[in-house]
Amino acid sequence: MRIAHVAPLYERVPPALYGGTERVVSHLVEEQVRRGHDVTLFASGDSRTAASLVAPVPRALRLDDGVADPLALHMVELSQVFERAEEFDLIHCHVDYLAFAFSRLVRTPTVHTLHGRLDLPYLRPLLAHFDDVPLVSISAAQRRPVEDLSLAWAGTVHHGVPLANYPLGRGGGGYLAFLGRISPEKRPDLAIRAARRAGIPLRIAAKVDRADREYFEREIEPLLDDPLVDYIGEIGDADKPAFLGDAVALILPIDWPEPFGLVMIEALAYGTPVIARPCGSVPELIVPGRTGFIADTVDELALAARSVDRIDRAACRREAEARFSVEHMADGYEAVYERLEAGAQLA
Repeated sequence: MRIAHVAPLYERVPPALYGGTERVVSHLVEEQVRRGHDVTLFASGDSRTAASLVAPVPRALRLDDGVADPLALHMVELSQVFERAEEFDLIHCHVDYLAFAFSRLVRTPTVHTLHGRLDLPYLRPLLAHFDDVPLVSISAAQRRPVEDLSLAWAGTVHHGVPLANYPLGRGGGGYLAFLGRISPEKRPDLAIRAARRAGIPLRIAAKVDRADREYFEREIEPLLDDPLVDYIGEIGDADKPAFLGDAVALILPIDWPEPFGLVMIEALAYGTPVIARPCGSVPELIVPGRTGFIADTVDELALAARSVDRIDRAACRREAEARFSVEHMADGYEAVYERLEAGAQLA
């Protein structure tokens, strides 16, 4: 099958450090190449892939301070893709709504995986207008804010990871891990307070975007002056096996409708239990008492942190193998592709 994947240009594929969408795109593209598909990846020029790479920009936009309008460069990317639409059997877009209008103008089946939150008010009229565009959700929870709209859902496909790259960790580091991004909705402040309450060290590996710099300096930096808290900054894939594999648990006290949360299944792949608040996809991904705990308040999070020794790390790994492998994800998308090629009615 000739497949075109359209990735965001903000990070390379796979990302050097933080970048959930681009990491998922990389996992899927490489698995599809391994399965013998003819895959073309439209992404930044510093991307690394076994697919044919078409690069609208030489490097990821986050690394280029000279880019004043990233939307303009994404328009170039989408034009390059859809001008070649007849060369592909299917186009798979990962840029949320940016490609909706383009996909209406070609005969090539096109599907759009929505990687972001759908509860924002401005999305409702947009989605309602493009109600014939085939969509894939990454969790059932992601759909809930727009479940009253009649949209062309082609399926729900959970993310997956290449488990061979995720060795089972022993959790011998004796610390809680916070991994991702410093922002108000990720609630690193709750992670710090819960770790303090539990008396367990916390290691924070997270980036700070420009938009969150003020929040970090005002709300988080004052909390870092504590012997239990170690802020180590942003890390890449090479550091994850030790960081997540040595942690007694990943703590994810989010305060927003998380569409998926790739870090949760990465932790499970390393055998690391997850402690998270009951927001968004969390109850869909984490099985309380088997792969972690779902808790809400600081006291509940702290109690969960003191109870993680009850969780079998091998069971966490088995859950990842059963539900969140890259093979499982690729199978899900192949089923979606088959429905689109067959012209199946979507709902």
